[in-house]
Parts: sequence; structure tokens; C-alpha cells
Amino acid sequence: MEDKKQLKEKDKNKWKYRKFFWRSWAIQASWNYERQMNMGFLYGIAPILDNIYKDPKDLELKKEAYKRHMEFYNCTPQTSSFVLGLSAAMEEKYYEDRENFNPESINAMKTSLMGPLSGIGDSFFQGTIRVLAFGLGVNLAQKGNILGPILAILVSFIPSYAVTYYGGKIGYLMGTKYLTKLYNEKLMDKVMYICSVVGLMVIGSMMASMIGITTPIKFNNFVLQDTLNGIVPQLIPLSLTFLMYWLLKKKIKTGWMLSICIIGGIVLSSLGILK
Repeated sequence: MEDKKQLKEKDKNKWKYRKFFWRSWAIQASWNYERQMNMGFLYGIAPILDNIYKDPKDLELKKEAYKRHMEFYNCTPQTSSFVLGLSAAMEEKYYEDRENFNPESINAMKTSLMGPLSGIGDSFFQGTIRVLAFGLGVNLAQKGNILGPILAILVSFIPSYAVTYYGGKIGYLMGTKYLTKLYNEKLMDKVMYICSVVGLMVIGSMMASMIGITTPIKFNNFVLQDTLNGIVPQLIPLSLTFLMYWLLKKKIKTGWMLSICIIGGIVLSSLGILK
């Protein structure tokens, strides 16, 4: 009887791994400028959420879970299966123990993993595997060898397949195993704190690297941008990010915020205040 139960659980887990695998390939299909891969991530985890919250009385909880996974998300597609697996394990844990499990830890974990996994994933898949695969493929194709495009596809696909499938499996199994341990040893609050700190570091680095706004204002030997950098590096991008955050808190619609950015950018650039 126990063996049958274990086999059933194993088959159920395989179903989850397949969902993580196939759906993570479509994670960029609904890419958007506001929250990037958030809809793709929700698409990847939606079957798991539907399975967890299948009871009609859990409808509100399922809505909350759907909303939870519509937050900003951006990560290398191949490594996203690991985050999907870990998030699924955390959602199951939350459903089992809603009194003690803080659902905010799910998004904190996602945010903290985006930066490290993107750094590793982009360097490996985009900077290494793709260059090797298509370098080899182009070299053979120039000689008229049909193996050129075939090898390029295979060399690109095989590592992606392995990382995507086993990443989802490891993420789910690790989450299921270690979440219980963390709760038993009362370490979850510390883990959430660390995730929050790492997440803030990721968001801070994104502000500094992705928002390239400076000021060209000069008076003789006085350069305003140098002075601002001396006070706080990337002060203008930081200030504009806080402005957008304030507008969000005021429930200003995204369309209006985009209009403010576009029109404000054109006007301030024309006046020589920003560049």
C-alpha cells in the first residue's frame, strides 16, 4: 500500500516537472516593459496553483496566488524552471500551513534569485553555449556541410534541455525538503530577511545599470553631474525611480506614467536639463 502511494506521488511529481519544463520555454511570450516576464511566470505556475487550490472554497486563495505571481519577474528562461519549482513547493507549504507561512516570502525568494540566476544563465547560455554552437555551425555550413545547422541546434538545445528539466525538479524537491526543515528549526524568518536584503540589492543594481539618465548642466569648471555623483552615485536614476514608486502608490495608471516619462524626457532633454 505504501509503495503504491509513493508511486502515485512520484507520478504526480513528474507531471509537475513536465509543466515546469515545457512552460518555462514560453516565459518570454508575453514579455512587457512594465513587469517583463511576469505573465510568462504565471503561465508556468498556473497548473500547479490550480491543482493546489482546486477546492471551490479556495477560490479567493487562488486569486491571491495568481495576483502574487503577477509581480515583476525577469530571469534567464532556462534557469527560471528552478524558480518555478521552488515557488511551487512554497505555494504548497503555504496552503498546508497558512497560519505560520508568510506568503510574502515567495516573492522575496523570487526577487533574490533573479539576479544570481540571470548572471549565471546569461553568461553560460548566451555568452558561451550560443557562441560555441553557432561558431561551429557556421564553420561547417560555410563548407556546405548539412551538419552545420543541425549541430548548432543540438549543441544549443542539449544543455538547455538538461538545465531546464532538472532545474525544475531540483527546485521543487529542494523546496519540499528544506522548507520543512527551515520551519522545524524556526529559521524561516532569517531566510526571508536574507532574501529581502538580496532582493533590494538586485533592485538597486537594476536602477543603477538600467536607468541611464544624467544631467549636462555645467557652469565654467562646475559640473553638476560630478557633484551629484559625489553626493550619491546615480542620484538622478534613484530619484526618478522613487518618483515612479510614489506615483504607483497614488494609484496613477501605467499609461499616464509612461506619458510623463516620454513627454518629460523630451521636454527636459530639449531644455538641456537631462540627457
